Amino acid sequence: MSLQFVPVEPRHFARITAIESRAHQFPWKPSMLQNLEGRGAFNFALLLNDEVIGYFYAQNIVGEVTLLNIAIDPVYQGKGYGEQLMCYFLNCCEQQKAESVWLEVRESNLAAYTLYLKFDFHDVDRRVGYYPASQGREDALIMSYFFS
Repeated sequence: MSLQFVPVEPRHFARITAIESRAHQFPWKPSMLQNLEGRGAFNFALLLNDEVIGYFYAQNIVGEVTLLNIAIDPVYQGKGYGEQLMCYFLNCCEQQKAESVWLEVRESNLAAYTLYLKFDFHDVDRRVGYYPASQGREDALIMSYFFS
């Protein structure tokens, strides 16, 4: 079993798009997933035996990193890959001399919320009705992590 973290490349798009549609009730559009050129962007794929099983999209603007999107293929969830991806993400942030990391998570996404708490993220605020939901809207929890 070979795990690798590699920068997202166009050859990964089909697999990332498929994971995105399975992992999120309201997935990003493929055009958003294919846009790798944003200011401060750093986007990585997690490969298991050369197959994409997860990814993250992030942006570093003057030392403040925003985790925009992160997912593990549902087939591979619950096996520790999310923790490995999160650890790699935070290591990338540290190497880039980030001061802080910010993210938003759906209030109902307890697995992700628990993972962020495990990595010492803290609740900062709430955006009421931020996300679309199957019935109405859902709150986003804003979380932060500060490097010491």
